[in-house]
Amino acid sequence: MARKNETSEKEEIATLEGSVEGIIFFNEENGYTILDMCLEKGEIVTAVGIMPYVGEGETLKVYGKWVHNPKYGRQFSVSSYEKVMPADEVSILRYLSSGTIKGIGPKTAQKIVDLYGEETFDVLENHPEWLSEISGITAKKALEIGENFQKSAGMRSTMMFFREYFGAALTMKIYKRFGAKSVEIVKNNPYILCEEIDGIGFEKADSMAQKLGFSYDGLDRIASGIVYMMKYKIAQNGHVCLPENELVISASKLLEVSEENIKIALTYLHKINKIRAVTYDGVRFIYDKESYDAEKYIARKLDLLDKVCASVDASDMSAFISKEEAKSGIAYAPLQKKAIASSLESGVMILTGGPGTGKTTVVRALIEIFDSMGFDVALAAPTGRAAKRMSEATSREAKTIHRLLEMDFSESVYGKFNRDENNLLDEEVIIVDEASMIDQHLMYSLLKAIKPGARLIIIGDSDQLPSVGAGNILRDLIEGKRFATIKLNEIFRQASESLIVTNAHAINRGEMPDLSAKDKDFFFLPRANNTEIANTVADLCKNRLPKAYGVRATANLQVISPSRKGEAGTENLNIILQNMLNSEQFGKKQYSFKQVVFRQGDRVMQTKNNYDIEWKKDDGTVGSGIFNGDIGFIFDIDFKNQFMEIVFDDRNVKYDFSYLEELEHAYAITVHKSQGSEYPIVIIPAYRAPEMLLMRNMLYTAVTRAQNMVIIVGEREVVQKMVDNDRQSLRYTGLKRLFEA
Repeated sequence: MARKNETSEKEEIATLEGSVEGIIFFNEENGYTILDMCLEKGEIVTAVGIMPYVGEGETLKVYGKWVHNPKYGRQFSVSSYEKVMPADEVSILRYLSSGTIKGIGPKTAQKIVDLYGEETFDVLENHPEWLSEISGITAKKALEIGENFQKSAGMRSTMMFFREYFGAALTMKIYKRFGAKSVEIVKNNPYILCEEIDGIGFEKADSMAQKLGFSYDGLDRIASGIVYMMKYKIAQNGHVCLPENELVISASKLLEVSEENIKIALTYLHKINKIRAVTYDGVRFIYDKESYDAEKYIARKLDLLDKVCASVDASDMSAFISKEEAKSGIAYAPLQKKAIASSLESGVMILTGGPGTGKTTVVRALIEIFDSMGFDVALAAPTGRAAKRMSEATSREAKTIHRLLEMDFSESVYGKFNRDENNLLDEEVIIVDEASMIDQHLMYSLLKAIKPGARLIIIGDSDQLPSVGAGNILRDLIEGKRFATIKLNEIFRQASESLIVTNAHAINRGEMPDLSAKDKDFFFLPRANNTEIANTVADLCKNRLPKAYGVRATANLQVISPSRKGEAGTENLNIILQNMLNSEQFGKKQYSFKQVVFRQGDRVMQTKNNYDIEWKKDDGTVGSGIFNGDIGFIFDIDFKNQFMEIVFDDRNVKYDFSYLEELEHAYAITVHKSQGSEYPIVIIPAYRAPEMLLMRNMLYTAVTRAQNMVIIVGEREVVQKMVDNDRQSLRYTGLKRLFEA
């Protein structure tokens, strides 16, 4: 029988109590369950939500709200639940017979209940060895059954304890990390949650700690807050380290304690080896230990690779280059020849340059030359789209760095790379493209897997935006001046005919691009305000471009905006474009998640790396991993089994509803999200976004994402402001200083 529980200010929470009649669906990984419950008066209802380790015959008390499923009608959406353990012999027998406790089937359950009756649960929890008195149960099996029962009991106590603080999904993560001792561990130190559990920040852990009576200015709280700042808050801004004075001020404001208390906590953290301090140019910088160790390792390993790699003789280099010129029919430019030669004589070589300067031509030549030398070559890039572009340009397989390193998600919530210092890559040459996108963690992981003696060739455009993650790897390596670096600057004839290319280089030089052309591949449509800009962008996507170039030609056009916010930002444009390009229609399936409507046919983007999602290609190839920035479209929605079928390029994915917080619409995306990708047609709203986003490298990066056409819609003054603003995002790192030493 339903009754009202205590209500929040936002919505009333209902409570149901009843027995589980049947499990319709269960996802073992995340605990998502669909089940039928029988309420007090015999009413059968369907409940859906995170309910791990629930079995038929159990009595549940579930909290949540009634929702209407478009296909299956009225359902109860469970936000949290608790188990009401059966007390009589009939209920106990039904519970054990359901298979909830591993090792106990219907026959074994009958034997146990016949012998112990209403004391069965006490025996299972406290005296499992007694089960060996029953025929068919060995002493070993008896202990295993006891462990499985305690596991179920631990899950039950965990769900009940954390119900007040977190939803079922986060509680499931906590239990998977800490097991049956979850409650004990967290009660002892709630702040461990923000260090160990993805999705629980310091603020949530701190709120819980205060309710549990922890001191606001206690050392544990302050130390955990500082570590969280270093690992997440500071890293979100791209920093690897921070000047101590800035850290003290920021931490004092965030934690609302005195600067003196922050300094005491820093001393403590340094003592227990959780932070490191380094002085550069008289300024003391603070690192968290992992970032410090990673930065030192990157410098040492690159230095090792450069020193131990065998160099090719100068006369052989000339012969290799001449032979490749004859074979390809290409006369390489002087800087291209120098880049090829540097790759042959150096263990680490950096190749940079803007669009149309011939970087891909150099890569093709290197592949052929290294092949002729009998070297195995690996091609890699940070994102799936960048890897795909690399494959198309070289006619060779290119992998994401994650795939090259064989990311494995099976043993850890966070995943790990199977290729590392204990399982080195086999290839003698590693060529990595789009290196501006590589953050510190990914570079560290890649270098750990490269064997000494192998060559590393790093390719990228240092004038593009830096990585989303912490670090400024490509720029630091160039400015460190330790390794052979070639910057291509000649625009070749075919590329020079493209206004996209010439305008991109003009922007990079701080010159206003040509906005007057009417018959080239670069257009400017002046609009007076943000409303006009947004409306024109929508009209281009819906009407003008399909009419002029055909629907197929414009199927992969991409709107790229400097910001998420504002009338011409991605959030508002995605709403407008979804309604115009994929409106609600009879028979078209849709599913609402946190006030966002996902509709069959929608263009969507993955917003974080998820190594656990399985995919399948049309040729039968299977694998796992959908990554930040991957774009696809919703092919179908399965309400019964709670997943969407999404096609990401050539990969088909059954995308569980529990992952929807990692998905957003991609009719319009930010410049950062576009990195590493190219699109036939790019539309750029030039509107009055926040000043910090109106930078030259933001415009340059957006323009260089286009293959065939760029259309800038907006105010000339905004374009001018972006061209004039050569301010680089400040990133505190120490990598280049390690090469200067």
